[in-house]
Amino acid sequence: MQTRTLGRQEVGAIGLGLMTFDQTGTQPRQQLVDTVTAALDAGVTLFDTADAYGPGEELGADAQGANERLIASILDELGARDRVLLATKGGHVRTEGGGWDTDSSAAHLHRAVDASLQRLGVEQLSLWQHHRPDPDVPYDEVIGTLKEIADSGKVAHVGLSNANPQQIRDAHAVLGDALVSVQNEFSPKFRSSRPEIDVCEELGLAFLPWSPLGGLSDAKELADRHPAFAEIAADRGVSAQQVALAWELAQSPVVIPIPGAKRPSSILDSAAASELELTADELERLDAS
Repeated sequence: MQTRTLGRQEVGAIGLGLMTFDQTGTQPRQQLVDTVTAALDAGVTLFDTADAYGPGEELGADAQGANERLIASILDELGARDRVLLATKGGHVRTEGGGWDTDSSAAHLHRAVDASLQRLGVEQLSLWQHHRPDPDVPYDEVIGTLKEIADSGKVAHVGLSNANPQQIRDAHAVLGDALVSVQNEFSPKFRSSRPEIDVCEELGLAFLPWSPLGGLSDAKELADRHPAFAEIAADRGVSAQQVALAWELAQSPVVIPIPGAKRPSSILDSAAASELELTADELERLDAS
């Protein structure tokens, strides 16, 4: 797999989003272990979790940290800790009934870092990302807290998530080289993060599209709204998902998509997108689709 730059490291151009990993009965543990193994064998080295990821409907507020504990245990079982850059996030909290809330108070974010360190079993987080702006906390205050966290030595790199161009610029002005990435939604269905990609390229930050396959899971939506993805996939003998990821990689050399996967076949299909080179004509058709 080709690689791309994230901070001071090179990672596979396709990452693995872990939000949907869980062990509530629908996903046997061995299936998840096999998925991680397939990802590693395919050259996927960026794994993305968050302290708020977990099956909230089943666990309620106890979902907090469930995903971190799960992926840490799988990596330990496989002896694969040194093969991945394991990224996590803080600033979201889970509530009873499977809900989500935000808490970007300085006290909570510092506690979140410490809790992630403990759950992941590491002395330093490779990449810790602020999960989402909090309407109750001014963003400049959040940036100040991120600076404290960066200076603490508990994290190697800091990232933002769901940030707009001005927030990215403001954070970069304070954090400097400690800020290495931005994770926003971007997909065939959701393209309004194009300005954030441009800012990331300007500032030398990685852009990590979350939900990068949006708009492709429903056959009718794929045919009606994004026909070029289906047509080019058929012409190339690959999946529309591969075409979407290759299209995203072509947007900028700073883009590193992080599709989710719960089966080995899914992550292997996604990983193959790093070797799919689209022509200028194909990219033009996809841009318009």
